[in-house]
Parts: sequence; C-alpha cells; structure tokens
Amino acid sequence: MKEIVLENKKNGMLMMLLIIAAGILSIAGIIVGAIYEYIALIVASIIVMTVICIATAGLKVLKPQEALVLTLFGKYVGTIKGDGFYFVNPFCVAVNPAAKTKLNQSGDVSAKSVISAVNGGEEIEIASKKLSLKIMTLNNNRQKINDCLGNPIEIGIAVTWKIVDTAKAVFNVDNYKEFLSLQCDSALRNIVRLYPYDVAPNVDTTGDGIADEGSLRGSSEIVAGRIRDEIQSRVNEAGIEIVEARITYLAYATEIAAVMLQRQQASAIIDARKMIVDGAVGMVEMALERLNEKDIVKLDEERKAAMVSNLLVVLCGNHDAQPVVNSGSLY
Repeated sequence: MKEIVLENKKNGMLMMLLIIAAGILSIAGIIVGAIYEYIALIVASIIVMTVICIATAGLKVLKPQEALVLTLFGKYVGTIKGDGFYFVNPFCVAVNPAAKTKLNQSGDVSAKSVISAVNGGEEIEIASKKLSLKIMTLNNNRQKINDCLGNPIEIGIAVTWKIVDTAKAVFNVDNYKEFLSLQCDSALRNIVRLYPYDVAPNVDTTGDGIADEGSLRGSSEIVAGRIRDEIQSRVNEAGIEIVEARITYLAYATEIAAVMLQRQQASAIIDARKMIVDGAVGMVEMALERLNEKDIVKLDEERKAAMVSNLLVVLCGNHDAQPVVNSGSLY
C-alpha cells in the first residue's frame, strides 16, 4: 500500500462560508414558500438543507503533526496531513484501527479521546480517528529473559517512534500499536540472549567467532543500538520509524540476585587482595634492596625469609599488627 497525500483539500473555510450562505437561503426559501404557498420552493429549500447537513460531514480540522487516512466505500483515497481546515468528500470515512488501543506510552493514548454522556449520564469514550505523527515513547513492561549464560535477568526498554507512512500503518497491519509492542518484546529477547549480564570469558557477542568483552551492563549503548535496528527491521512494513531505543531497567532476577551479589563481592575481594599482595611484594623487595645498599645489617637466607614473612603479614593483614620488641640478640 502506497501513501497518497491529498494536498488540494485545504479549502474548508470557503466551503463553510458557502454552507452557511446556502443554509440561510434555504431557511429563507422555506419561510417565503410557506407565506406565499410555493410548494416547489419549500421542497427545493428542504433538499438544499439536506445537502448542507450532509456536506458538513466533509469539514475536517487538523492540528500540527496530525493526519487523517480516508476511505470511500472501502477504497483508500488518500491521506490529509498538516494543520488546517479541510473539506473532503462527506462520504469519506477516516480509518484508525488503533484508535482505542492504550499502551504504556505517551502521545495519543489519552489526549485524543472525547468523552460524551449518554444513556442517563453513562460515559462512553469516543476515540479519535486522527493519527498522531509526533514522536512518541513506548515503555513496555519489564521482561524476564535468560542471558547467553542462562542467568535470568529483568530488563526494560523505552522506544521512541513515529509514523512515517500512514497508509502502511493503517492497512498493512491489523493494529500498528499492538504490532509495535509485540515486535519490541520479540526483538528484545533476540538481542539480550546474545549477551551476558556482565563480562564473561569465551563469549562471542558479535557473531564473528572471536570472544569479546561485550555485556549488557558494560555495553548498554551497543546493545540499545542493536535492539533499535532489530525493531526497525521488523516494523518497516507498518510504516513506523524507530527513532531510538534505550535500556531503562537492568537487574538480575530476584531468585538469583542474592547469589550474584555474593559472586560480585567475592570477585571484588579477590581483585583487592591481588592488588594488596602485589604492592606488599614490591614493598618487601624495596626494603631488602635498601638494606643491602645501605649495608645496615647482614641477613642470611633464613633471616631474610623470616623478615619477608613478617612484612607480608603486616602489610596484607586485615588488622593492625602488634609489634614485639626483641631486646636480645638477633641470632
């Protein structure tokens, strides 16, 4: 389905003036015909009044970034876009299959609805048939997905999107909002399962056969870009452009969150200990070299080993060392 933009319909003000003038003349004709008993004039005025009532259905008002997809007896005739006062064939019907669909998103979910009271005060929601061409944001519910290592994680994304082809959005899919939401969920699962939550060894996230350091936590921009491209490839047929996709929530699932926290803490402790040991060994080596350079004291191998052991205990211990003063001979 190819979009047809109707650009020569912006004549609503002229038609409204003609309708008002014809309405005044028809009322005057009915009055004059009744006074002078001109039956033909009365009938003609009534016919004109009926035509006027039908013609008013062709007056359309659009705000900026709005569109109307019009069909005539089931056939697509075109789309009117842009702000203005339009007049179209009064038998044309506006089509918007997603008018009553409410997702967790911004835009035309609530602002484009009209509430009317009928049946003794009962409120009925009348959805607008206008399509919003603005950039809108879709926040799908958080999903629980297994990463490439099988660890369950919870992730949520925000997708900004807009309609670029109204004909495709209305006619190529049953409901473009629900279609977009479903494709976002599917694309998110396909991309997330390629990455580990955190950097893991021997994991290829790019598909080139070489292990890399990609992860959901450390490569969020790259992951978001791949999610956007995946969604875009799926919604092209719906006339939708994906502007951006962002990860809004990322965490381990509750059933393994505590275990993974302990794992991260253990890894942090090991890294810290490695740094402490490296520093302590360097300090011991420096101390022995300085003692030899200054020729302060001569130590045999056994005493050097004892000194190294004592220094490492002092430098690597979790608590302050309690010194023992030796007042006797070293040997």
